[in-house]
Amino acid sequence: MKSVRYTKFTGEDFGLSAEDLMRALSDFFLNSGFDDPYMQFNEMNENSLEDLKRAIEEALLRGDFMDPEKAQQIQEALENMTGEQIEQMLDRMVQKLADEGYINTDPQSGGMGEGGETKVEVKITDKSVDFLGFKTLKDLLGSLGRANFGAHDTRDLSTGVESSGAAKPYEFGDTLNLDVAQTLFSAMQREGVTLPLNLEYEDLHVHQSEYQSSCATVIMLDCSHSMILYGEDRFTPAKKVALALAHLIRTHYPGDSLKCVLFHDSAEELRLEDLARVQVGPYYTNTREGLILAQRLLARERKDMKQIIMITDGKPSALTLDDGRIYKNAFGLDPLVISRTLEEVSRCKRQGILINTFMLASDYGLVQFVQKVTAMCKGKAYFTRPEQLGQYLLMDYMNRKTRTIH
Repeated sequence: MKSVRYTKFTGEDFGLSAEDLMRALSDFFLNSGFDDPYMQFNEMNENSLEDLKRAIEEALLRGDFMDPEKAQQIQEALENMTGEQIEQMLDRMVQKLADEGYINTDPQSGGMGEGGETKVEVKITDKSVDFLGFKTLKDLLGSLGRANFGAHDTRDLSTGVESSGAAKPYEFGDTLNLDVAQTLFSAMQREGVTLPLNLEYEDLHVHQSEYQSSCATVIMLDCSHSMILYGEDRFTPAKKVALALAHLIRTHYPGDSLKCVLFHDSAEELRLEDLARVQVGPYYTNTREGLILAQRLLARERKDMKQIIMITDGKPSALTLDDGRIYKNAFGLDPLVISRTLEEVSRCKRQGILINTFMLASDYGLVQFVQKVTAMCKGKAYFTRPEQLGQYLLMDYMNRKTRTIH
């Protein structure tokens, strides 16, 4: 793949690092199409080099990088720079992102610009996806005053290194985390205080620790067009939460797994690496197809717990028929669509799959449907604003497991 080299601006670059730039540009890279809700559908957003440079310039003017005093200094410096100097500075910052592995630039994939020049497409790397997930997770949990996590705790007890329960007689297969005091006390009870003290098999006692379960999760993201309509971007916060959840699992719950399913007119699995670039799609909400695919993905996992996290702002309004055609009805609760969708909810229940739903709207049809889902699967339903979604979802993920394995 060819790379693009940029001219070096030798003047003031404001001391900004690549990480500073990524923090300020997170919304740009996670754009879901909200800026142009009537655009022609394109599954992945395509950011050009010029788009990126303009986004950096706007961030500098807004002062997104630093404290108000330094922001004011940068704005004054920009006013005293010529247009050529500003362009050179932006080139330098773009090159810094490329050099540190946050973006790739490919002039071959961008096509031709309006003036006939080669259009350079900018793509974020896996390093960027990981950084954006970490940033979102830190922001969300920092606002909750929560910093340290462990594995998922349940009410069941098991033997382990970290003790948190009473000692128990040793059984074959237990971790030999010996409770010396209880073991000696058991022998003394049988033989008295004598030396040497004979230990029998039944004297052995081990510490207990809280049983730490593993969990397989499929996050179902509604990417129907309503997620960016009605004056509110609901899809970008949903993407951020999914990235944060992926980072949380990778760094704190390595025994867990996370898959992502997009559902709209139909449904498809999405690689987490591509999550940052995905945009809203067609108009309808085929919840049933999303549930079918989620069950298929969970069937491959061998985990103690299996769950579906569904983020949506609309009731089911589409259905894939047996012959492959998509039946659509956006008006009210269509009996055919609802009944077939609830059949899949029932299958989830029989397989022990929990469904938790995070509603980004409160219209009557959606609430009524979600009430049925939660009643059938004994899951939870949350009505939340986009800006609160991350706090609800992450706290639920970390705390809810204590009530699901029995």
